[in-house]
Amino acid sequence: MQRVKIGEHFVDENSPLLFFSGPCAIESEEHALRCAEFLCELFAKKRAPFVYKSSFDKANRSSLSSYRGPGLEKGLKILEKVKKMFNVPIVTDIHLPDQAAIVAEVADVLQIPAFLCRQTDLLVAAAKTGRVIKVKKGQFMAPWDMKNVVEKLEGCQILLTERGSSFGYNNLVCDMRSIPLMQQLGHPVCFDASHAVQLPGGQDTSSGGQREFILPLAKAAVAVGANALFIESHPNPSQAKSDAASVIAFADLENLIDEVLCLRERL
Repeated sequence: MQRVKIGEHFVDENSPLLFFSGPCAIESEEHALRCAEFLCELFAKKRAPFVYKSSFDKANRSSLSSYRGPGLEKGLKILEKVKKMFNVPIVTDIHLPDQAAIVAEVADVLQIPAFLCRQTDLLVAAAKTGRVIKVKKGQFMAPWDMKNVVEKLEGCQILLTERGSSFGYNNLVCDMRSIPLMQQLGHPVCFDASHAVQLPGGQDTSSGGQREFILPLAKAAVAVGANALFIESHPNPSQAKSDAASVIAFADLENLIDEVLCLRERL
């Protein structure tokens, strides 16, 4: 398995479990700094490697009126401030090929959204930056089909991500076999426990979610050998401007970390 380096952290079959966490979308500079401070202190307390996540733009929204974020220029300035102030690695989404090089000046990891995982120009542009590329398996794809994605990213450090598969209307199901299956492609695999509990479009103009299943699915992913966990978090999910139904509350995050790390130690 390829060894991936993110800041001072490593991700492979022998490394500690890595966490990606933060609000789904950047809500304001002040909000981002408060969230980063809390999360950095929490993960330092747990001695768990951590990468701060938040998006400057959420281009794939259910409704035209849905909150997307502050945009590329303002959002990157906020993420850069978070990175420098707290000395923490950053992951954020890109949606267009011409965003890759610009975002790579700030982010340590470029995340390719699930719906865009087959977009060749986007993948090639991301790979050229030399940054770690975290690509989500599309809800419409089999795990073994990710070999074509890996080929498009040849030469860079890759972190594949499982986030559930479409299961009828407005629902997802997680096949945990996909984690070891994608690991067979030679790269570490992250489990996205937040988007795995989404109910896509389930609230008419927004996606619903079943937050209560974040912890059991995260534990299941760790049990089958996931190398990292992606868990979006928020101080007050009911007030979150994006994905409010599927982010975990800061108040519940410490227990989740304790439970998955305890499980990991027993494996």
